[in-house]
Amino acid sequence: MTRSVYVTGIDRGDGRQVVELGVMELLTRQVDRVGVFRPLVHDGPDRLFELLRARYRLAQDPSTVYGMDYQRASALQAEQGTDELVSALVDRFHLVARDYDVVLVLGTDFADTQLPDELSLNARLANEFGASVIPVVGGRRQSAESVLAETRNAFRAYDSLGCDVLAMVANRVAREDRAAIAGQMAGRLPVPCWVLPDEPALSAPTVSQIAHALGAKVVLGDDSGLARDALDFVFGGAMLPNFLGALTPGCLVVTPGDRADLVVGSLAAHSAGTPPIAGVLLTLDEVPNDAILTLAARLAPGTPVLTVPGNSFPTAERLFSLEGKLNAATPRKAETALGLFERYVDTADLSKRVSAPSSDRVTPMMFEHTLLEQARSDRRRVVLPEGTEVRVLHAAEVLLRRGVCDLTLLGPVEQIRKKAADLGIDLGDSQLIDPATSELRDAFAQRYAELRAHKGVTVELAYDVVSDVNYFGTLMVQEGLADGMVSGSVHSTAATIRPAFEIIKTKPEASIVSSVFFMCLADKVLVYGDCAVNPDPDAEQLADIAVQSATTAAQFGVAPRIAMLSYSTGTSGTGADVDKVRAATELVRARRPDLRIEGPIQYDAAVEPTVAATKLPGSEVAGQATVLIFPDLNTGNNTYKAVQRSAGAIAVGPVLQGLRKPVNDLSRGALVQDIVNTVAITAIQAQSPTEKAPHQ
Repeated sequence: MTRSVYVTGIDRGDGRQVVELGVMELLTRQVDRVGVFRPLVHDGPDRLFELLRARYRLAQDPSTVYGMDYQRASALQAEQGTDELVSALVDRFHLVARDYDVVLVLGTDFADTQLPDELSLNARLANEFGASVIPVVGGRRQSAESVLAETRNAFRAYDSLGCDVLAMVANRVAREDRAAIAGQMAGRLPVPCWVLPDEPALSAPTVSQIAHALGAKVVLGDDSGLARDALDFVFGGAMLPNFLGALTPGCLVVTPGDRADLVVGSLAAHSAGTPPIAGVLLTLDEVPNDAILTLAARLAPGTPVLTVPGNSFPTAERLFSLEGKLNAATPRKAETALGLFERYVDTADLSKRVSAPSSDRVTPMMFEHTLLEQARSDRRRVVLPEGTEVRVLHAAEVLLRRGVCDLTLLGPVEQIRKKAADLGIDLGDSQLIDPATSELRDAFAQRYAELRAHKGVTVELAYDVVSDVNYFGTLMVQEGLADGMVSGSVHSTAATIRPAFEIIKTKPEASIVSSVFFMCLADKVLVYGDCAVNPDPDAEQLADIAVQSATTAAQFGVAPRIAMLSYSTGTSGTGADVDKVRAATELVRARRPDLRIEGPIQYDAAVEPTVAATKLPGSEVAGQATVLIFPDLNTGNNTYKAVQRSAGAIAVGPVLQGLRKPVNDLSRGALVQDIVNTVAITAIQAQSPTEKAPHQ
């Protein structure tokens, strides 16, 4: 059983940070405690470890991450030999390995290390650590033939040195060669070989990194603008009409500071989205006057304008030598890297090959990883009615970069594009629709009028109703143009779910629509229902909520053991409230004898084994309940919020259940990650055997 994975290479410039990040993502899905070890390190901050520590909330002491620096290693190897160097590094590795379920080892970087035969040293260390190896071969600016030869040679080198090679990765190959290389490598080696194309957004520096490298002064711009990737450089010298034709999406405009026409023209083009730019870099230490800067700020709020003292030629030399780096300050690059890894690497196969020790614990991060992976396995289309909301746009970027689902955003199309451009967000091939002007509006009005004719709704009235983004989005789901909908970041719960009640309606087997929260505790996930929709369900409705919640739990990998909560356990109490819970429990047993259920039962007896042993000995649910059904909304809503705040739990939801097609509501205080999780859940709910919405 593999307890560590060693990611290494054969030369510098292979971009293996993408693979290291991808493997870390994979490991943290499987186990709770993942350690990191880098045998040799250069002086200065370790950007990748800082990214891993921030992203995966690593509690590991940074002093334990490193073996020693390259200078000391080189001296030790020269004076006492390789065996002494390896022995010292093995001792340091085991200090980490003893405290973690699995360790990700980051191999040497082949850059200014002064170590002879660095490949053999990595192989020796991997063997001494008992680690399986993933060698990475860099293919940037290489022919397909060269990449193929180097990949085969790298496998033979590590295999001949006794390494357990898990898989090979050819990284940063020319995008046009990727498929051909992958096809030619298939079956040529006894292990998989995954081929990743070069991704310009990963090597492109952010505007912030450029400002830091050049010592530039930020004249205009906010943090979001500074986080944009500079995908190209366009140098201004021509007259404005010719200059505008040279602009490319994501470019950084470099122009003398006295060319106010080019500054205003660039920002006006950005504001119109033709094309969106990364920012403007002014040379010669010249800055336009205050009137021009005020106009610039209004044309493209947040778009960075920088100034440097040098002229354009030396500035250009320095710009072309810069390369973007993955670090804790570039979370968007991390999402791009993970999306690339997950698209081209068979992560399910790699997970089996790694065989990390399984964990009974399910942490919030592990649950979130599982959601994204499950949604990605059968991509669906989710409509987001709040297309101009900043949090929704940031969530859309994460979902697209990770390949979680396809998206439709609703709202004035030019507003969506402008807001996305101002945030530096690439919406890719997402569908953008303005309900007010959409060609679908007439058909949707006719359809809504048919559905609500019994309420006296005419086509004329329906025409106005369906221009509302929530009604329009719900009709897209109903008509099969989207698989699910998520709204509520700026709309009330009623505004989000009322259209679903009117248009989509409940499943035949469901008497009501209800909800659950996934409560992610430190070591497990519990399902709470119903904490958001039904104020005081009767016994029939409570039984329906229990069955729905069990089905939802199972769909998301939580084995349902249902506790019907009350202030009394077993037969110890009487009264209308207890009797309702008792009756609901019996109804569930009659309808679904396959479900494990206990009730009435108190919360402590439901989740705490020692209490359960006293109050309900022998119960197969007491002490280990995973689905907790509250008797009313007052109890449920207060309990979930108390647990969320007092126990530090992450509450994912509410997730609606009982509808024919998935529609979910967001809290108006939802964070970007909350939106990402809810969209993933909606996509998973849509993966039931129904027709998939067409990709548009």
